Amino acid sequence: MGDVAWTRGEWAKGVVHWREGSTAYLSVVFTWDLPKARKVAEYYRAIGCHVMAGGPAFTTHLAYLDDIAEVPRKRVMRRGKMVDVPGDLPDVVRRHNPMATFASRGCSLNCAFCIVPLLEGALTPLADFEPRPVLCDNNLSALPAEHQRHIIERYTRAGVPLLDANSGFEPTTFDDEVLARWTPINRGPWRFGFDEATEGDAVRRVCHMLRDVPARRKQVYVMIGREPFDVCMDRIEKIFAWGAEPYVQRFIPLNALEKKPKVAFDWTAQLLDDVQRWVNGHAWRKVRNFVDYNRAIDNRRNALVAA
Repeated sequence: MGDVAWTRGEWAKGVVHWREGSTAYLSVVFTWDLPKARKVAEYYRAIGCHVMAGGPAFTTHLAYLDDIAEVPRKRVMRRGKMVDVPGDLPDVVRRHNPMATFASRGCSLNCAFCIVPLLEGALTPLADFEPRPVLCDNNLSALPAEHQRHIIERYTRAGVPLLDANSGFEPTTFDDEVLARWTPINRGPWRFGFDEATEGDAVRRVCHMLRDVPARRKQVYVMIGREPFDVCMDRIEKIFAWGAEPYVQRFIPLNALEKKPKVAFDWTAQLLDDVQRWVNGHAWRKVRNFVDYNRAIDNRRNALVAA
């Protein structure tokens, strides 16, 4: 199959569900979709199906659907103690995006705001993964060099283009060898995280390594809300100064049942929304300084574009 057939696909929104015979399956990524998952489970129960449910959302709400669905568990060591976490179905990611895959699970970091260490634990290579254009691994540059080469070789042999290394690379483990290794197959943006001020030196180093890559192909995830406004904005401005483009994510607690960011320090809910829209909607290309950003004007501009 030629490259023309390959795309980044589309990510399903909300609760992913399907039926196989008399069994219905639910896969839930975000905790704020759990109330919707209950309604879906109730529907399937009402038509006589046995309901199986799983996904990252159950990590902090393991018993949420126990009264109407079976949520398989597995007992694992997490952060020094044995805990129960949701089980999983093989390659369920394809139900969320048929073009997505994993070549490893877990992460070598232990970020407090991330569900991956709780759900998946330590970084674990997957030898027999199926190459697809969207690679969702949590920390590609921290993988053993041998497995990185294995991933690249499988993509090359299969003739599948890597269009998006979705979760990307870790600045502290990204070096010249990693860059040389992935450059021949990475057709999408180089993605990194800059979630705390302490990561600045590492992110600056990576941006310098990629100085010949266009800014639009250097996308840096920026968490906002876990540090004061000025600190978060300083990280965003540094990304611009280092020749990359930010992508903002508001901090939402891991157990939130509503999609509402936590408001802390000198932030307000509206300010969190405005910064996210200014960055992710690329309003900064027209209004370079956030202090000059006007959400009402931006709304009218977007309405005109949509019309």
